[in-house]
Amino acid sequence: MTIDKGITTFLKKLHFILKQTDALKGIQDNLSSVYHIDSNRQLSAALQVFRRSRPEFVFVDIEILQQAAAESNYKAVFQTISLICPNISIIVMATPKLLPEAVKIVHEGAASYLTYPLVPDELRLVINSIIEQTRAESELDYLREQVWQEDEFELLHTKSAAMKTVFENIRAVAATKSTVLLTGETGSGKGFTARLIHRLSLRKNERFIEVHCGAIPDTLVESEMFGHEKGAFTGAIKRKLGKFEIARNGTIFLDEIGTITPPAQIKLLQVIQDGVFHRVGGEEDIQSDVRIIAATNIDLKQLRDDKLFRSDLYYRLNVFPVELPPLKERKEDIPQLAELFLAKLNTFHSKDIAEVHPKVLEAFLAYSWPGNIRELENILERAYILEQTSILRPQNFPVELFTYPPKPMPGTINHNLTLSEVRKIELGRIEHNYLDLLLTTCNGKINATAAAAGITTRQLHKLMKKHALFKENYKNTGEPRG
Repeated sequence: MTIDKGITTFLKKLHFILKQTDALKGIQDNLSSVYHIDSNRQLSAALQVFRRSRPEFVFVDIEILQQAAAESNYKAVFQTISLICPNISIIVMATPKLLPEAVKIVHEGAASYLTYPLVPDELRLVINSIIEQTRAESELDYLREQVWQEDEFELLHTKSAAMKTVFENIRAVAATKSTVLLTGETGSGKGFTARLIHRLSLRKNERFIEVHCGAIPDTLVESEMFGHEKGAFTGAIKRKLGKFEIARNGTIFLDEIGTITPPAQIKLLQVIQDGVFHRVGGEEDIQSDVRIIAATNIDLKQLRDDKLFRSDLYYRLNVFPVELPPLKERKEDIPQLAELFLAKLNTFHSKDIAEVHPKVLEAFLAYSWPGNIRELENILERAYILEQTSILRPQNFPVELFTYPPKPMPGTINHNLTLSEVRKIELGRIEHNYLDLLLTTCNGKINATAAAAGITTRQLHKLMKKHALFKENYKNTGEPRG
């Protein structure tokens, strides 16, 4: 069965855009029991249809695609379509003569291709194949996320006395209904701690809803948290459920709680005291059985003293306070955190980077970490993207990491680390200094340096790569000895 060239879209319905719409008759006879079929003749008109129907698939004739890409490229055309339908799959239709070009277009971002003449069974096969591939990718993403969530709780194995106290308090409060107030600097792990409390609670199988209060405009705080009725204000064209209603029987995490408006404070107080709230513009009592965890990086007590935060709400939130120490006060956890974040990056990306260079770990232990754990994770991610070897090397990290504060003197040992961690850092430092001295002595000559070290040139190259040492940096530094 032959289908003339055109564009086809599919979302429970098949929408064909063909130069000759009478070619649809055979397709309609074959597929009308499964799909509703409609037709059109122009790409521009198809884009307008996409805005309304949001198809999952679009079948594009290769000549129409070439014409659209004449003044740009295929990726630009795909991007235009994807802006209208972000989750759309694009399939190219081509004659056998243009098959090489169709394959090229698939490499440019199309999901698949079909050759003319098209037959219904092949059409179904391509659709089902893309659906299965999408499902498999979604399951893989889910499994990766599950692996990360499980690995994330390795953070509980802390060496910091302060964090051990924090985790003991969390275990004590998790199974209760008490409201928890998390305090600490930005990036110190309040979001992770809130999720941990939920995971350890009796509500772990219910929803965990996170609300970033500081990111919501003042005029919309009440609507976001408690919902609104149709016509409650300009733009309220229909009823909207708030976060408290969505989180029913679960946990709601109110981050940056100190930023909410006075009217929202009153409503929040009512929810905590009575378990009841109203949507904006509504009078119906809505019951709310929700565990509240709040967080702030500013002094909520000072806000209360300055009359910027209600005293009664402050006391209701501050039932069980938990203060998270900044990273600079728990540096003994940095090697483990770095290892954990590196494992996370390896899980989500195709690289396999085994470790962090000893000089980088040394700099980590000396750095003040104003951005706390979030800064550590971001710095590692940037270095990971840049790294081309199996170890995160110093040149891929910010210069200020190695210049502020001054490096510790050789021989200085961090007594908070385990023997294994100290041995790794110290042996790495000794190995680096030894190779640096030999390369300097031998003017960077590989054969001479390997002979002096009593190792093969292959072993030397491997060690130089590990320690980011380059022979070009040792040229003409002096005459070789012996």
